[in-house]
Amino acid sequence: MKYYDKLIFELSREGRSGYSLPEDRWDCHPDSLPDGLKRASALRLPQVSEPDVMRHYVNLSNMNFGVDTGFYPLGSCTMKYNPRINEETASLPGFSGLHPLQPADTVQGALQIYEDLSRCLCSLTGMAAFTLNPFAGAHGELTGLMVMRQYHISRGDMKRTKVIVPDSAHGTNPASAAVCGLEVVQVRSTPEGVIDIQDLKPLLDDTVAGIMMTNPNTLGLFETGIDEIEKSVHEAGGLLYYDGANMNALLGKVRPGDMGFDIMHLNLHKTFSTPHGGGGPGAGPVGVSARLARLLPSPAVSKREDGKLEMVAMPDGAGRISGFTGNFGVLVKAYTYILMLGRQNVKNVGPYAVLAANYVKESLKDKYKLPVNSLCKHEFVFDGLLETGDGHEVTTLDIAKRLLDYGFHAPTIYFPLLFHQSIMIEPTETESRETLDAFISVMRRIADEAAADPGLLKTAPHNTPVGRPDETSAATHPKLKYDFCQATKTGL
Repeated sequence: MKYYDKLIFELSREGRSGYSLPEDRWDCHPDSLPDGLKRASALRLPQVSEPDVMRHYVNLSNMNFGVDTGFYPLGSCTMKYNPRINEETASLPGFSGLHPLQPADTVQGALQIYEDLSRCLCSLTGMAAFTLNPFAGAHGELTGLMVMRQYHISRGDMKRTKVIVPDSAHGTNPASAAVCGLEVVQVRSTPEGVIDIQDLKPLLDDTVAGIMMTNPNTLGLFETGIDEIEKSVHEAGGLLYYDGANMNALLGKVRPGDMGFDIMHLNLHKTFSTPHGGGGPGAGPVGVSARLARLLPSPAVSKREDGKLEMVAMPDGAGRISGFTGNFGVLVKAYTYILMLGRQNVKNVGPYAVLAANYVKESLKDKYKLPVNSLCKHEFVFDGLLETGDGHEVTTLDIAKRLLDYGFHAPTIYFPLLFHQSIMIEPTETESRETLDAFISVMRRIADEAAADPGLLKTAPHNTPVGRPDETSAATHPKLKYDFCQATKTGL
């Protein structure tokens, strides 16, 4: 372990301090801190110098892996590169210095971005209206389902309380439906990996509020039966909800609204390149067809008679789902990304993402098990290795851990749940062929290592700051704070 890899308490030495206020400050600020603001007892904090603190945390940050440090093929999460101009734009004082309680007349530029971004998203998706208020994709799902439920309630159709969810869906789909108070009904997939329409049709009755699906689905496959699904659900009185997590594959080429979807959410922090991970910040705007626009949550941005913009309540809407109008900084970044691409370049995002995914898939399918051997879209799924050596089972987890030794972040593993050893890979459109070739080479090398020396993978990673922890113990007996007393006894 390097010196600055230690815990900050381990660097502590009696009497050291990073900062203190001298009693004599050159007569500039002679008044001391009032007694009423002083603590009765000292905080139990590490005693370290400022350089030690800085070096400690900078070294910790260097242990992190991100899109800016290497290839991040996390399937279903679209970890694409985030252009620096997004950050620069969102950091402009006119944006970063805003306060949500400012009068509308003083934030006309911010409200204009809200309106313009909504209009861009409508154009890209075929929806009639958007709310940008949700803070994340799952939050957008919940908001969209609230709109779905509000639609049926507003028509007096109280018994529509069931939502159909494919067995290949993102886990947030059934979770969001349950949080919204709806009953989840699962529809099976065919051996080809798409929704089984024959299994779907018997589920469609007058208790169904709608169906949640993404297209392409989590296997990276386009739901070719979408026309029949749309017709069947609508004839049964239900609505179609589009999970926009996989919208990157279609960006600029196909619009969910044109497929017949009534409600959708978008992950701006994925499809439109703003950073995500580690809990946020995110943005999950919800778009709806014209007949549902009045049901969007409050507040909404509206134009007054004098041409100025203001935030207004939606009396028929699904209520208020966030404090104000969403994560504004994320909205600015996504808006910048869209403007930088323009209409002529946004149409290339989906095709390049699809090309990259198929290139990696075809280059590796002789080493890894491909359960559905067909043209994929933005991502694809392997079901572990084709072969392993000496009777030792090398798992998907072992492959993921070994990838870290070669400087690549692991793909999504063990999802979707349709396959026992799922490895979901999404290269995105932002990676060069050289990067893809390097990843392919490492994946092939790992497959060869699994056959020749499975123990090498079972004990990986070998070159990372943290090895392979006992994940069961970490989950069942987490250490959430530093044991200062025990450290003192052991002399740390």
